[in-house]
Amino acid sequence: MSDRPVRHPWSKNLPSGFAAPALWDSIVIGSGMGGMTCAAMLAALGQRVLVLEQHYVPGGFTHSFKRGKYHWDVGVHAVGEVTERSMPGRLLAGLTGRRLQWASLGPVYDAFVFPDGLQLGFPDNPQAFRALLHDTFPAERDAVDAYFARVREVSAAMRSYYLARLAPPSAHVFMDMFTRTARRAFGETAKHALDRLTDDSRLKTVLAAQWAYHGATPSRASLAIQALVTKHFQWGGYYPVGGSSAIARELLQTVADAGGYTRISADVEQILLENGAAVGVRLRDGEEIRARRVISAAGVSSTVQRLLPREVADTRWAASVRALPPAPAHVCLYLGFKGDIRSAGAGAYNQWYYDTWDTEVDAWDITDPERLADAPVLYCSFPSLKDPAYDPGPEQRHTGEVVTFVPWDRFSGWLGTRWMRRGDDYDQFKKVLQDHLLGQFLKKLPGLAPMIDHVELSTPLSTETFARPMQGSIYGILPTPERFANPYLRPRSKIAGLFFAGSEVATVGVIGAMMGGALAAAAVDPLGATRLLRSL
Repeated sequence: MSDRPVRHPWSKNLPSGFAAPALWDSIVIGSGMGGMTCAAMLAALGQRVLVLEQHYVPGGFTHSFKRGKYHWDVGVHAVGEVTERSMPGRLLAGLTGRRLQWASLGPVYDAFVFPDGLQLGFPDNPQAFRALLHDTFPAERDAVDAYFARVREVSAAMRSYYLARLAPPSAHVFMDMFTRTARRAFGETAKHALDRLTDDSRLKTVLAAQWAYHGATPSRASLAIQALVTKHFQWGGYYPVGGSSAIARELLQTVADAGGYTRISADVEQILLENGAAVGVRLRDGEEIRARRVISAAGVSSTVQRLLPREVADTRWAASVRALPPAPAHVCLYLGFKGDIRSAGAGAYNQWYYDTWDTEVDAWDITDPERLADAPVLYCSFPSLKDPAYDPGPEQRHTGEVVTFVPWDRFSGWLGTRWMRRGDDYDQFKKVLQDHLLGQFLKKLPGLAPMIDHVELSTPLSTETFARPMQGSIYGILPTPERFANPYLRPRSKIAGLFFAGSEVATVGVIGAMMGGALAAAAVDPLGATRLLRSL
């Protein structure tokens, strides 16, 4: 961690005495992982960058919040490829001056409990993982080996795939010639690939059990995205020392050190176009800010539907993006504990509880709140145990999170209502979900019940309010073969001076969004980005 006193490199307005340029080099809309990475890279290349964040806390899905003495993250539960043995880890280290540190979740980063009592801890070593699957499914050794061969094939093809994304949309047919292996994997569903490998339904469920890290069930998910999740965690999962808010603090400090800045509560209403080119933005309060270019890290789909003028949003390319479905929405139960939660079964690793072997059940059925069944899958995380810098104090205060997917349509009727003031009907519905989810969780870890001190449920409307994805989706556009076949999900848009950053131009998750930010910076300054990446 840095020895520098904690000073936030962001505020609602530019600091007193800050000499803002009349024309910024770049404006980045959104301070999620993609926006922060892009801004930090451009800052490292000598640009003055203004980051605009509509929320009052930067970081997007990497931000954290607190209630009294309890702190929770909202989207960072386990991140792979952050050590300096991988390019994403080296890039993050370089962009933060190695101030951002990561702690391993341990020799097991994900622990699974399946309906018939099968329990598997996914280890932080690819050889150990293969051996675990060989021992668990001895008759399926060939299928296990064939799956890992596909993972290696996809991983090896990603460098050329990412480089091809830097080409303009008009050149995609030519560039696709160099990415056949990756395109083949992106064009096949995970279910189709697994069905060709084995008839063992239990093995197929285990291999696809981490689908919630990208949001698409095997019948809809691209094989490549499932393989990349396996590769992503092959050396384990990690958590930022100091909590997930450390990510924004360090990346945005790099932006500030180069003469840029981040403004929070700066809600962009529209991207300004003149003579067909992006020249700046208009905030919701009417303020206009000019720049040589605009990079939207608010999601390609969200940008098309919310930030571009109507005449652009109605074009064929924009319509093709708009037609792509979002990944599912979720609810999260935020828990505060007093006591030794490790003794009751909690740990730094993530815990998955499957109540079904069917990985095609993608959402909790909450149609009738008076007849709720259990959620099919619970994903449980204990962030206070992941962070070696966390001090639980004499009361042993700890935090937990319980996540499951839900249908967006069940909440869309309350769109337009204010946070914390959505009405009695919403509050009652939310309370029913909260109580049921808590009860289901405590059936899995009953020893935690007497330690519970705080319970709070967030819904997709909270996600919509604070992060503004389409239909409350934490992963953006659903990672289907159709998504990856779309030629317009690239960092260089069809509009001069407008670029896209984030997970929708790359792959999903924290590192997927980071790579999308790096691609955007490379599209803006190809030579500078190449020099920077080679230096790492």
